Amino acid sequence: MDPVAADLVLVDLGPGDPRMAADVAPLIRALRPRLSADAFTAFAEEGHAQGLRFTVAYDTATGRALGAATHRVLATSRGRLLFVDDLVTAAGSRGRGIGAHLMAELERRGRAEGCARLELDSGTTNVDAHRFYHARRLTVAAFHFGRELEPDPSTEGGVGTDADPGTDAGPATDADPATDADPATDRGSAGR
Repeated sequence: MDPVAADLVLVDLGPGDPRMAADVAPLIRALRPRLSADAFTAFAEEGHAQGLRFTVAYDTATGRALGAATHRVLATSRGRLLFVDDLVTAAGSRGRGIGAHLMAELERRGRAEGCARLELDSGTTNVDAHRFYHARRLTVAAFHFGRELEPDPSTEGGVGTDADPGTDAGPATDADPATDADPATDRGSAGR
């Protein structure tokens, strides 16, 4: 058995579970420093309703959350795929194989869901994340383009943050010292 797997338990959490605020929010907010606690809760609720899943890697000895992945199955014109929105390992736990363990679980789930591919976005300047993904046989298959949209003054609500995409820390894996930026607002991001 993989020694990392023996020390971890993976748990799926959803809105309303107190561990979302206690365990998942700090990990995701490490990637998105401008994401407030309230904005995280709103994002988690809306994302979960859209199929976003939150998988957390807990240390079996301490019960501490060491990493998390947010992911969803998407139906696309290219076929079904598992899209990884975020992949993060707690700063003090990097280099222990937690990100690799989460990625292996995401691949397993993608196959179980009938997905043809696993996809994610990674910032153009995040060389450590690129190495991490290339080591797991992910390839660069496309460019992800984005543009900010001004809010429609006639509507209210919706999930949003006051994030400045140029300052977001972005996702961090075993290979990444928290230098990524937000994939949804990529200006050199590395989201999972």
